[in-house]
Amino acid sequence: MIEKDTYKTIEATPEPVLFKDKNSKFFGYAFPVLNEDAVRFHLEKLKKEHHSARHWCYAYQIGTETISYRANDDGEPSNSAGMTIYGQIQSFQVTNILIVVVRYFGGVKLGVGGLINAYRTAAQMILEASTIIKKTINTDYLISFEYKNMNTVMRVIKERNLNMIDQKLEMDCQITISVRKNEAESVFEIFNRLFEINIKKL
Repeated sequence: MIEKDTYKTIEATPEPVLFKDKNSKFFGYAFPVLNEDAVRFHLEKLKKEHHSARHWCYAYQIGTETISYRANDDGEPSNSAGMTIYGQIQSFQVTNILIVVVRYFGGVKLGVGGLINAYRTAAQMILEASTIIKKTINTDYLISFEYKNMNTVMRVIKERNLNMIDQKLEMDCQITISVRKNEAESVFEIFNRLFEINIKKL
């Protein structure tokens, strides 16, 4: 069985969506994120943008093989908002994503059931408005060699159609390549067998 080496995420930040229920407004936002710093950045920005809102509820998931996630109700009844939003992230099977639903209270209480429905709908709407793309889980390698071995290294890179993400070509050369996880072992073996060429996983 081939291990899965792809994941789904959103390509970019879509335009926000709006869901209304009994005068309450729920604005849905989605952001591609790779770390918690990015999560904090987007939350702070939204809090400034919607400074008169009542709640900024969110959920995020980061990672492909090791997953970290968080769901925050931000003052709404327990599990009515954050986990409801996170449920939609799971339902759409996306990762490296932050979804924030900003609520303006309309004066009428919705009850827990109404809140769950509103947060779920806003999260679903913003995911439906997003462009979801599939990416590969990659392993990065650093290849070190002397300049005289350049042709050998470049031939393998070309033959295997490898993705170079960085290169330093002097007397001592270093090239960083990114390889799909399922092909990583065989690519490592090829370079590892070559004379005077060193490869290590980053």
